[in-house]
Amino acid sequence: MASIGLKVIRGVFGAAEFVAPRLGGRAAFELFCRTPNPKVLTAGEKKAVERAVDFMAEARHHRIKVGSNCVAVHEFRPGQGRPFAGTVLVIHGWRSRTEYMRALIEGCRDAGFRVVSLDLPGHGASSGRRLNMASGVAAARAAGEWFGPFAAVIGHSFGGAVAANAVAGAVDGIAPLDTGRLVMIAAPNALSEVFEGFRRFVNLGTRSALALDDRIRRLAGHGLAHFTGAKQLARLSTPTLVVHAPDDAEVPAEDARNLAGAGDHVRLVWAEGLGHRRILSDPGVVQQVVGFVATTDETAPLH
Repeated sequence: MASIGLKVIRGVFGAAEFVAPRLGGRAAFELFCRTPNPKVLTAGEKKAVERAVDFMAEARHHRIKVGSNCVAVHEFRPGQGRPFAGTVLVIHGWRSRTEYMRALIEGCRDAGFRVVSLDLPGHGASSGRRLNMASGVAAARAAGEWFGPFAAVIGHSFGGAVAANAVAGAVDGIAPLDTGRLVMIAAPNALSEVFEGFRRFVNLGTRSALALDDRIRRLAGHGLAHFTGAKQLARLSTPTLVVHAPDDAEVPAEDARNLAGAGDHVRLVWAEGLGHRRILSDPGVVQQVVGFVATTDETAPLH
């Protein structure tokens, strides 16, 4: 049963479709971009953050000004005694933060990489309460200017979409992010499909949706349809690894198939039974990702 708050929101957007669709579209965009309060954690999230206190203490912490936000960047040096292999950028997903990317970060460090992990706007130690594709790409690009070029960029969920669009230079006015390799874990393919689910959820009408798309076009230089991962990857020659669980309940497996269809430079690995979040801490997935990142021969098979 829908909550009273949701019923009110659906009623307001339903009425806006007839009396003020442009206002409804702008309001819907602001609602969609609103991030959860990073200081209000579930019991599980709180435990994960507490378990990572010593891990986070090992990092050098930086703050970069990106637009109206101060974005937190956590720099982890390679493991002791390891020859330096390059720098990797890690980007978490929606309602996530650097602490949840620990297994991947540690795997890359053990392989000799310096890891730069970004807290997206409105998440973790970064400021703000809003995140969209343009602000995410801007944050990734700013990290690149300070710490790049990167041997690889690794993104989970929405962070994977941000990574692909950043590397492709999909947002007008923001130069492409320089990287040798790209890894997308449990990442959505089309931003338009993400918004379509949100549209149905809040009862956003057709005219209001067009106004929302216009707002995105003004902000990023393109409408929703432009931000499709498979289209962006098809324009690139960057070796790309897509990792996805067939049972992912948040991002359909079909998204991974669409991404993998972008060209021969994209490889797809299925992570059976790991869902949307457990996939991040699975040792086998970490091994696959680190092996791909560390491989210099593009034709070398995955193990």
